[in-house]
Amino acid sequence: MNIGIPKERRPFEFRVGLSPAGVEILTQQGHQVYVEHDAGIGAGFDDRAFETAGGRIVYSPEEVFVRADLMLKVARPLKEELDWLRPNTVLAGFLHLASAREDKTEILLEKKITSIAYEQIQQQDGSLPVLRPLSQIGGAMAAQIAARLLQNNWGGKGILMGGVPGVPPAEALVLGGGIVGTYATQMFLGMGAHVTVIDQNLGALQSLWDRFPCIVTMISTKRNIERATAFADVVVGAILTPGQRAPILVTREMVRAMKPRSVIMDVSIDQGGCIETSRPTNHEHPVYIEEGMLHYCVPNMPGAVARTATHAFVNAGMPYILEIANLGSEGAIEQNPAIAMAVNTHNGELVHLSLLSKGGHDGLE
Repeated sequence: MNIGIPKERRPFEFRVGLSPAGVEILTQQGHQVYVEHDAGIGAGFDDRAFETAGGRIVYSPEEVFVRADLMLKVARPLKEELDWLRPNTVLAGFLHLASAREDKTEILLEKKITSIAYEQIQQQDGSLPVLRPLSQIGGAMAAQIAARLLQNNWGGKGILMGGVPGVPPAEALVLGGGIVGTYATQMFLGMGAHVTVIDQNLGALQSLWDRFPCIVTMISTKRNIERATAFADVVVGAILTPGQRAPILVTREMVRAMKPRSVIMDVSIDQGGCIETSRPTNHEHPVYIEEGMLHYCVPNMPGAVARTATHAFVNAGMPYILEIANLGSEGAIEQNPAIAMAVNTHNGELVHLSLLSKGGHDGLE
């Protein structure tokens, strides 16, 4: 199979669709891999590393898209990239089409693109093996960035996350007890913060309580969210429903009731955001102030640690990529239910996808 790895074109997206190690695995299986010039430079992989692994370097994005039967991307394609895609191509990436503009999805349907969303590859137990390492990174980064945003020089209220003897630590509220929420909790606790986690799943709260006995856990109700946000210095939105828009858990009225200059980290922004005042930002201008609160809503947070994120993704995603390459999309979808769950468009039809709205948002266009 001819496989394409383009350079990511979204601003401040430094990850690459596959590492040289992944390219070597594919070429050893007899596949031809075309890598766009400097595609991996942001993640620390130069062209020579890809060539040594058996890849062929091409010098225009159009050539990568034209040659590829299977296109491996990180982020959802931009409009120009969708135009370059050949009809009936297989597209794999962290697509988050539930929050995309509908006209983009319509192009995928018109061209009969088989789009496979890594974030929806789902095992029978409900786990999301390819998304997991990126969620771990996102959760850890949420706490790390929040600590900085609490500082006065970033516009924050001037709180040290862990406090000092005689001065209490920051109050961190984590909405969602999944992978992002777990790793955010772990990082917040490591910094010395006082952490409250809210989730609708009592089993998830029990698991977190068993792992981190010092946290406060609350079941997800409107009243509990109102109470917890009013007291929090940092709120992390960590809600994911695969293939669907994230539900709004924190209303504008709740944001207004928060303590001035508190920090909101909406990691759910990839899926539309779970906080009403959230809107997508980017790594160049990551923060805005609304209702007196600092909002950080960067959809591609792991893109700022591109080398770690690319290696982590390849570790988790390579078995599925190899299966798609070896069996073709039809064979992989038929034989592996986990891959079948990740199909968003196929043969001109929507599959396993709930669109955000008529307009959607893209964060760029």
